[in-house]
Amino acid sequence: MGENNTFDRRMFLRLTGLAGAAGLTGMASATPGRSPGPKEGELLVGVTGTKDVKAAIDLPAQAKMVHVNETLGYAAIEFPGKGNETARQNFADAMAKKTDVKYVEENATFESLAVPNDPRFGDQYADQMVNAPTAWDTTFGDSGVTVAVVDQGVKYDHPDLDGNMAADAGYDFVDSDSDPYPDSMADEYHGTHVAGIAAAETNNGEGVSGIGNSSIISGRALSEAGSGSTADIADAIQWAADQGADVINLSLGGGGYTNTMKNAVGYATNNGSLVVAAAGNDGQGSVSYPAAYSECLAVSALDPDESLASYSNYGSDIELAAPGTNVLSTWTDDGYNSISGTSMATPVVAGVAGLTLAAHDLTNSELRSHLKATAVDVGLPADQQGSGRVDAGNAVTTTPGSGGGGGDDGGDGGSGDSTSASASGSLAGYYDSQCYNYGFSYSAPSQVVVELDGPSSADFDLYVSDGTGTCPSTSSYDYRSWTADSQETITIDNPDTSTDLTILVDSYSGGGSYTVTITEYQ
Repeated sequence: MGENNTFDRRMFLRLTGLAGAAGLTGMASATPGRSPGPKEGELLVGVTGTKDVKAAIDLPAQAKMVHVNETLGYAAIEFPGKGNETARQNFADAMAKKTDVKYVEENATFESLAVPNDPRFGDQYADQMVNAPTAWDTTFGDSGVTVAVVDQGVKYDHPDLDGNMAADAGYDFVDSDSDPYPDSMADEYHGTHVAGIAAAETNNGEGVSGIGNSSIISGRALSEAGSGSTADIADAIQWAADQGADVINLSLGGGGYTNTMKNAVGYATNNGSLVVAAAGNDGQGSVSYPAAYSECLAVSALDPDESLASYSNYGSDIELAAPGTNVLSTWTDDGYNSISGTSMATPVVAGVAGLTLAAHDLTNSELRSHLKATAVDVGLPADQQGSGRVDAGNAVTTTPGSGGGGGDDGGDGGSGDSTSASASGSLAGYYDSQCYNYGFSYSAPSQVVVELDGPSSADFDLYVSDGTGTCPSTSSYDYRSWTADSQETITIDNPDTSTDLTILVDSYSGGGSYTVTITEYQ
């Protein structure tokens, strides 16, 4: 390991481009006949990006490779039938020892957690609570902004959704086909309800108002039973990012920490998407995954009186709160219905994010900071509301970085100002790493984003320690990003500024030049 380095500070403008290629680049279709929904018993094997996934995995006779995603660098392995538990464990142990394999884990299961002329707007307290009418005086939204709903299927021909669905409505990762339409209208309503909260047609003289007129794409990753596998959800997140989604809504959770899911939200973040996720409905003091990943903006749910909903999870990972109880939205019978959950609060934030992008040209990091800077303090502790209740009026009408927005009611999201620094270096091979110290510019930044841009021919990983003053290692760190390539991002809210931030760039495989960029948001 080389000696510690200090950043030379410089201001810069980073231009972020979104991938817009159609199709499922880097993703193999599931094996025909593979059952939809949860994939209990399957193992996910993550491989370094410098190796072909299939070639890196030694498959025993009892096992089948049922799915491969080259972009995220993993394969799903099935041991069919009974009595293969020992062979399955032996395989997992053997793979974990291989240098080309980064992890082996279960394929865990996640579950679905201006006044417009729309006639039922008066029944929609959520839009009014977040001051959407103030934002609508400026814009009703922009079809050039895309919100991806990774969820159950969306009834894209609903009369209050069809005008805001993208031309290519989406993809079904549960059944492996190009039609994300729900399989059961009676049971599969969650995705349609979520989509309507974020982007039902606004000011169209019909039904309800979405937060804004963004374009919707549907990644069907949860079955009609309301559950889905890590692999299906991760593939849908990658797909949404590849379609150029500005915002990805994850109203789901419950599967715990998985490397595959973290790599997926990291991939989306690195490709310019803001990933918004539900805190969970267990009423507990910790946030569920995927919302707990640093790449995701975690959302708690409020009752109509702006108190924390009894079912909402809370904790230090919460960044914003939004109305989630009895939220009226689109339903699969072409009508409307009210249901509750952090699943409902999350698309409120996603919708506000989309509406904000109709008014301001922001990167995903800048958007995240701006939403927090313009949030409204509703009198709850920070572990329940984060920076505050999201506010569409403030977000749209406040110039990013101006320091305004919340006024006397503003939360702790900061002013929105930012400063950046970068450093460049090179690593020779898998045995090499480099540590950096970063001294903060702001006394109390609301957020710091660390980005690694490394060579495509190598697999570099990023580690960060916050508040320790000592360099992290690959086994001792506060934050880690280790996707299958060398594009890594770590986001830290309210970092500890008592000591320098310490950063390790490590080569898992290969060598080459890289740049580390740090952006502080006040």
